[in-house]
Amino acid sequence: MMNILLINGPNLNLLGTREPEIYGNKTLSDIEKDLTKVAKAKSINLECFQSNHEGEIVDKIQESVKSIQGILINAGAFTHTSISIRDALIGSKTPFVELHISNIFSREEFRKESFLTDKAIGIISGFGISSYSLALEGIIGYLSSKD
Repeated sequence: MMNILLINGPNLNLLGTREPEIYGNKTLSDIEKDLTKVAKAKSINLECFQSNHEGEIVDKIQESVKSIQGILINAGAFTHTSISIRDALIGSKTPFVELHISNIFSREEFRKESFLTDKAIGIISGFGISSYSLALEGIIGYLSSKD
């Protein structure tokens, strides 16, 4: 069975109440439940993890290396600031898809810079919460083609 880790960074625990005009009304729990159902239907184990703390995300990546085949990551604000998360992803040698609910390239200038994009196998940005299911489909397709 394929194992995929979904990582959500800071403030994503506030989905559903934080700027719903940008991020929508679904909670992170809703998104995780929906995505887990999709994964299970495809015989994939999806582990969900969220933290507002950079070091906890780094620890999770490092701890998961031997048990997962792919990572989906919405690093939130850490996308634009965290070299340590970048280094953990690179060091894990685990394929990952970077995802964002909003189109980071149509927002503030500082959001257009990502420390992850050049190392990701792909990026999904701007499709609202559908970005999660699109990212899942992308990593499944990528990993399946490697078999």
